[in-house]
Amino acid sequence: MSKVDPRILLVTTYAAFNARAIDEVLANMHPDVDWPNGWEGGRVIGHEAVRDYWTRQWAEINPRVEPVHCETDPTGQVVVDVHQVIKDLSGTLLGDEMIQHVYQIDDGLIRRMDIRKV
Repeated sequence: MSKVDPRILLVTTYAAFNARAIDEVLANMHPDVDWPNGWEGGRVIGHEAVRDYWTRQWAEINPRVEPVHCETDPTGQVVVDVHQVIKDLSGTLLGDEMIQHVYQIDDGLIRRMDIRKV
């Protein structure tokens, strides 16, 4: 079994998220993924909770996240510098900022993600 390159995993995951391809994103996540609810606050656990969260979010706002830089830190977590642009559904800009997404990847699947302000 070959080891999954976390950079390739994450770049394809970001592309699927931006395309609103929920099933493709969830295929890259552990079934019990621990995911931040950056929009409403708190965390969601598991595929169905993530699906529900994104479905609600995308009905209200249009976030786009582009990975800019990716590296593995000394603890083994993958840190991604992300350019995040959020618009309302009519296209009005609500936010444009750089943030970090910090991932725990186990057995080629995203197990947990945290958001850091930079």
